[in-house]
Amino acid sequence: MATSASTKLDKAVKHQYMDLPQGDKVQAMYIWVDGSGEGLRCKTRTLDSEPKTIQDLPEWNFDGSSTYQSEGSNSDMYLVPAAMFRDPFRKDPNKLVLCEVLKYNRKPAETNLRRMCEKIMTMVDTQHPWFGMEQEYTLLGVDGHPFGWPSNGFPGPQGPYYCGVGADKAYGRDVVEAHYRACLYAGVQICGTNAEVMPAQWEFQVGPCEGINMGDHLWIARFILHRVCEDFGVVASFDPKPIPGNWNGAGCHTNFSTKEMREDGGLKIIEDSIERLSKRHMYHIRAYDPKGGLDNARRLTGHHETSNIGEFSAGVANRGASIRIPRTVGQEKKGYFEDRRPSANCDPYIVTEALIRTCLLKEEGEEPAEYK
Repeated sequence: MATSASTKLDKAVKHQYMDLPQGDKVQAMYIWVDGSGEGLRCKTRTLDSEPKTIQDLPEWNFDGSSTYQSEGSNSDMYLVPAAMFRDPFRKDPNKLVLCEVLKYNRKPAETNLRRMCEKIMTMVDTQHPWFGMEQEYTLLGVDGHPFGWPSNGFPGPQGPYYCGVGADKAYGRDVVEAHYRACLYAGVQICGTNAEVMPAQWEFQVGPCEGINMGDHLWIARFILHRVCEDFGVVASFDPKPIPGNWNGAGCHTNFSTKEMREDGGLKIIEDSIERLSKRHMYHIRAYDPKGGLDNARRLTGHHETSNIGEFSAGVANRGASIRIPRTVGQEKKGYFEDRRPSANCDPYIVTEALIRTCLLKEEGEEPAEYK
């Protein structure tokens, strides 16, 4: 397995510079989703003082022709700060700044799904929608080979790796621990992590987050993971089926509830929502990966703890269903449900937006409704 050339640089040399005082100046790393709908880009600017709110951060711009977001003849794109976090790499007072991307005419770029998501969330804010997303990913070498796998073969079959302990079962825990602590430092609402079913596959969970915060926190958690992996010389892949064959894919199971669902008798509201979801299955499938369902088709086969992409199903404690109602929710008659269809490389903004549209705004049909 190949690691990146950067790992051969002496990190101790870097640290002697990172320990230098920076005066009153602050480094703000602006982060955005590129034209692929999956990749993240970033660049840094100096601020004269520490920003306290998002309003303290200036807009910026970048060359969209180099990020699959514009043509060279009209390439300037705007970066509009949307959410701010502490920087776990440069540390306080420096910041990570998640941005929306606007085109030359100030309209959202095609892969800026945050703007519409925020509009939809404000329409239902009195219902206090909570989300929790379970982000699975696979650690790879820079050559694309799974971390820790034999160079000319495969590890033993799945079984001992899920939540496994030991050098022959857990591949890459240093990355996981570093990422977890960095997220806590940044202020990301990370709530857990575990080794997954396939060796070199891991999961972290973010939530509960209300409304637009879900997408903001998950995208920053992904960015932090990519940066941690960069330091270790490995790659974090969100491909929903990185290894073909008898190996688990990678999803982003999404847990959802409203205030009414969390209160006594909420199970009836949950069941009503599932009924609405059953009638809009393909709309959600198209929203749940950046290629309109093509990526998920490799994962949602009805095997390896997945449902079949062409069929909707729901059940209590059933990990082979589209929607799972946790056993405790069935017993207590209130709580939340889990949508197991989103792929690991989904955009959390459109996933959460789609759930709100179908379950709370009670939309029907295969296309999203338009609102003034």
